[in-house]
Amino acid sequence: MIRIALIHALAHSVAPINDALARDWPEARRMNLLDDSLSADLAASPAGLDDAITQRFLALADYAVSTAAQAILFTCSAFGPCIDAVKRRHAALPVLKPNEAMVDEAAALAGTRGTAVGLVATFGPTLRSMPAEFPTGVDLRCALAEGALDALNRGDAARHDALAADAAARLVDAGCGVIALAQFSLARARPAVEARCGVPVLTTVDSAVRALRARLLG
Repeated sequence: MIRIALIHALAHSVAPINDALARDWPEARRMNLLDDSLSADLAASPAGLDDAITQRFLALADYAVSTAAQAILFTCSAFGPCIDAVKRRHAALPVLKPNEAMVDEAAALAGTRGTAVGLVATFGPTLRSMPAEFPTGVDLRCALAEGALDALNRGDAARHDALAADAAARLVDAGCGVIALAQFSLARARPAVEARCGVPVLTTVDSAVRALRARLLG
């Protein structure tokens, strides 16, 4: 049985990926590692993604590898350079950024449709780090769903989803024909965004499961 380590920096990311794997790849064995102080520490850090945060990511990955994990999927989209360091250390293992599969799918879909990609996030640092992961030439436009993450933290999931849909609608009005939801915690808002926007909506969760299956099962 394939063992996949899921490493989280937000508690809200745990359920979406576990639900997706249980639905679409129930044979995969899952382990979850959560350090929910990472996102708070990054948001408060004037230095941004410094060496101390990178070392924490390496320690989490080292632990996952010590448990015989055959792949690692990070679910925290604001930590790209830290995950790159893990990829270098554990080059023999599939190590996926949370958004890399969705970035590939969004770029391909936008190219086919001849349109711009609208990237929605609820965590500000995500919109500082993630755009660089899109291929050059992709017309990318970003929107922060202000207040959505706070609403989710309060347990108001409906408000979270509505604010995400509002942000996506602004991007569609600006000419985006594909919406990409940048965080695992945003996957739950997909139905609301689709209903509001009427364009293809991609989530990091579903794209990541498809990519993992393809890499591990050939």
